Amino acid sequence: SGIVLWCFQGIQQSFTEPVNALIRDVILQERTGKSTFTYDSLELQYKLDNEFELVFVVAYQKIVQLLYIDKLISDVHMAFRDKYKDRLTEGTYRKFDFDAEYQSIWKAVVEAHKVKSPKKMKTFEESEKSRKTIASLKMNQNNKKSNETRTPEVNENNNNVNGVAAETTTPGLPQGARSVSPRASGKPRTGPKGKTRAQKPSKTTTTTSSKEPHKKADRKWSNSGSTKDQAELDYSSNTTSDGHTNNAKDLEVNKHFVGTMIGELKPVEEVDSASSSEESENEGEEINDSSSSKPASSKQQTGLLSFFKTLTGQKVINKEGMAPILDKMKEHLISKNVAADIADQLCNSVSTKLDGKVIGTFGGISNEIKKTLAESLTQILSPRRQIDILRDCMEAKRRQKPYSITFCGVNGVGKSTNLAKVCFWLMENGYHVLIAACDTFRAGAVEQLRTHVRHLNALRPDDCDDDEPAVTLYEKGYGKDAAGIAMDAINFARDRRIDVVLIDTAGRMQDNEPLMRSLAKLVHINEPDLVLFVGEALVGNEAVDQLKKFNHAMMDFSKSDTPRLIDGILLTKFDTIDDKVGAAISMTYTAGQPIVFVGTGQTYADLKRLNIQIVVNSLLKS
Repeated sequence: SGIVLWCFQGIQQSFTEPVNALIRDVILQERTGKSTFTYDSLELQYKLDNEFELVFVVAYQKIVQLLYIDKLISDVHMAFRDKYKDRLTEGTYRKFDFDAEYQSIWKAVVEAHKVKSPKKMKTFEESEKSRKTIASLKMNQNNKKSNETRTPEVNENNNNVNGVAAETTTPGLPQGARSVSPRASGKPRTGPKGKTRAQKPSKTTTTTSSKEPHKKADRKWSNSGSTKDQAELDYSSNTTSDGHTNNAKDLEVNKHFVGTMIGELKPVEEVDSASSSEESENEGEEINDSSSSKPASSKQQTGLLSFFKTLTGQKVINKEGMAPILDKMKEHLISKNVAADIADQLCNSVSTKLDGKVIGTFGGISNEIKKTLAESLTQILSPRRQIDILRDCMEAKRRQKPYSITFCGVNGVGKSTNLAKVCFWLMENGYHVLIAACDTFRAGAVEQLRTHVRHLNALRPDDCDDDEPAVTLYEKGYGKDAAGIAMDAINFARDRRIDVVLIDTAGRMQDNEPLMRSLAKLVHINEPDLVLFVGEALVGNEAVDQLKKFNHAMMDFSKSDTPRLIDGILLTKFDTIDDKVGAAISMTYTAGQPIVFVGTGQTYADLKRLNIQIVVNSLLKS
């Protein structure tokens, strides 16, 4: 919460809601990389004063192009600071009369940026053309003709010099004769020492004795199996070669997962916490022992703390002093798989937040910058709204309505696999699940879900009733309308009193307009309770492009006045990236929505929730 120290309003319009939106959606969300904010028809430009924790805001109609806003807000900022510096230092926030100073500053800035009127056109009498006479025109024509008569001689001489039209003669030949190449004269070409080259005799093929063709032996790959193993390796049917069902085998392989995911999901664990703690200790030792003459001190120091050594001795942090450090910080974030545009905006936000702050010692500067970066990353990853799926499922069950979740994303990110993980987690918490096979585009998609359903039912046979199993697959084959299948699946779940509906959609690239229209239609018609974007943690800049285009497509192709956008993110393949966790920052910053699930493996129990502190530590670790 804050207070308004001074305000000048030129029109009868309330700016309370736009300013509150600026504070809520930009300043508190660490999105101060840009100095402007658009709210409906208004454009808000702001400037932060970090020394006294002030925010200066100018609001105007965005259709109006005002070139003096930057100068105006800077002059008002400096004048307000200089006038009330003592009172701001003491903490006395009363009676800030600044109207007269603002009027004088505004008039001076407007006058300086006033567009000068164009020069007045000359009359005919004032122009040079009016001074020309007939005699001068005749003299000019005579001079022009004399120049034209001289030009052919010059051109002729130039042609002779350049040799364009003249024939070149060869020494030793009579004038008018031309040297002809041997190839043009038709004579045979001579080789070295004047000998003529003889034509090569044509090769004559000799008949050899006919041999039997050698038959190539089939290549046998190691561990390739044979036709005898085909029946044993076929998992497309419910029975094996010995006639027994596969449910017993699935139960034997996956039975140790049962009972491990009851309640809230466990957070992602740090893989190498010991090494990170040792590294932080080493960084501290490098800083403390920088003045020693040991050979180890000559090694290049790593980590973010070594980026800030050029700020030694500065008491006031400014943007010019932080520029080289922020450039290295940006490179460090990009190396951690953060999108380049997001890294640039994040560094600008840190620069804006620290500009003008007074810091005493070198240790204070390094700690302050590192703490500010950690706070910004934590604020970005912290969800603005909490998504509690178990609570929402319980509420939907109380209202006798199925809770529906739609999974969307590009090709190959693991939508169907992670949908099965979410299904297993819901089964562990006592919910009956219906999986809607709405991927009618990819071959084998329905068979993949059918296999997952068979495995999941084998894990918890006690939950399977005679009439309804724990997990049910609703499918209508391929080539059908996905929106219609989802609608029928939700109605089927409502009639059968099934608790949750998980809607699997086809993988689609963000530039595929027909499939994006199909997704927007599915979301618009069925209105799922949660729309999850499934993205992999391996991508960098591509994550920003995917999320932006998915949101834009769902907005453009929806027929609703208030289109539905992405509600949350499911981050897959998190176990393959080590400490390059930048995709989490890129996706959250772009969509403004939380990461609900994190996929960390290939088994049903490899589903976690995001641990914000571990992600921040991984980003700051060298």
